[in-house]
Amino acid sequence: MRTGRPIAPLSVTEDQRTTLQNWVRRPKTAQALALRAKIILACAEGNSNGAVARLTRVRQQTVGKWRSRFLSRGLEGLLDEPRPGTPRRVSDAEVEKVLTTTLESLPRDATHWSTRSLANQAGLSRSTISRIWRAFGLQPHRSETFKLSKDPLFIDKVRDIVGLYLNPPDRALVLCVDEKSQIQALDRTQPLLPMRPGQAERRSHDYKRHGTTSLFAALDVKTGAVIGECHRRHRSTEFRKFLDTIDQSVPASLDVHLIMDNYGTHKTVTIRSWLAKRPRFHVHFTPTSASWINMVERWFATLTEKQIRRGTHRSVRQLEAAIKAYLEITNQSSRPFVCERLANPSGPAPVSRGGLDPWMRSK
Repeated sequence: MRTGRPIAPLSVTEDQRTTLQNWVRRPKTAQALALRAKIILACAEGNSNGAVARLTRVRQQTVGKWRSRFLSRGLEGLLDEPRPGTPRRVSDAEVEKVLTTTLESLPRDATHWSTRSLANQAGLSRSTISRIWRAFGLQPHRSETFKLSKDPLFIDKVRDIVGLYLNPPDRALVLCVDEKSQIQALDRTQPLLPMRPGQAERRSHDYKRHGTTSLFAALDVKTGAVIGECHRRHRSTEFRKFLDTIDQSVPASLDVHLIMDNYGTHKTVTIRSWLAKRPRFHVHFTPTSASWINMVERWFATLTEKQIRRGTHRSVRQLEAAIKAYLEITNQSSRPFVCERLANPSGPAPVSRGGLDPWMRSK
C-alpha cells in the first residue's frame, strides 16, 4: 500500500527533451545543471523520487525539489537564480566622472589616459578604471588611422568600379592592377631558432638588406587568379612590359577592363600611347586616397602575411623565386574575393584584424 504525498506526474515535450539531453552530453555544461537534467529525464520515464535518487546518487529531497521546480517553471526552473553579490561601491557619479575625464580631457604628461594615471586622478583603483572602460568599450591606448578621399568624382568612380565587381560586362575580363614596390630581400644576422613546445619561433631583431624588387600584379576579379611578374625598377617602362604580358595572357576575343590607382607611372605618355593603340583595353581609375577599393591590394596583404613578412631571403633572386612560387601555388587553387560590405550593405561593419582590409575576404 502506497503512503505519503502523491507524486505529481511529470512529462517533457520533444523540445524540452532535446535541450535536457544536450545539457547532459555537452562537455562545457556546468555539472550541477547536467545533474538536474539527468534527474528530470529520469523522472519523465515514470520513476519514483526514491528510484531517481538511487539512480543519480542524490537525496530524495533533492529529486523532489527539482521535480517541483520543473513542473512550476519548466526549463528555466533548473537554472540558478541570480545572486545579489556584494553591493556596488562605485557610484553612478564616479562612473560618469571617469567617462567624462576619459573622453573630454588629456593628462598633463601624456597624449592619452592609462589606468594608472586615471586611477590617481579619480581616486579609484586601476581595476575599477579597467572595468568601467571595458563596460563602455573605451580603449584609450589604441589609435587607428583613416583618410577621406577628396576626389570630386569619388561617387562616380566608386559606382563604376563596384558595378564592375557586381556585374562584369559580357565577353570581358576585369583585372585589378597595381604594383607592390620596394619589396626588400632581408636576411637575419643570425640563424632562426625554430618553434618548440611552449616556445615561439625566435629571430634576431636586426637584418641584412640584399636589395629590392617590385611586383606587378593583375588580379582576375572573377576567378581570383593573378598575373604577376617582378622587375628590379619601378618605371613606366616596366609597367608597359607588364601590360604586354597582360595583352599576351588574355585571349584576343575578350575586352580587358583595368582597375588602377592614380600613380604617375600609369598616366605617362608611353602608357597612354600604348592604351590608345589597343582599343580593347578600358581603364578605370580608383578615387584618390582610396586604394582600398582595388581588390589586388587585399591580395598583396595576403602575400605579405604568408610569404614576405617572415621570409628570409639572401638575394633578390631568391626573393623573386619565392614570389613566383607563391603565384604558381595560389593560382592552382585560386578563389575570388568577396566584398562583405557589398554583399550585405545593411549588416554590421566588418572589423579589421591584423592590419588587413576588413571589407574583403577570400571565398
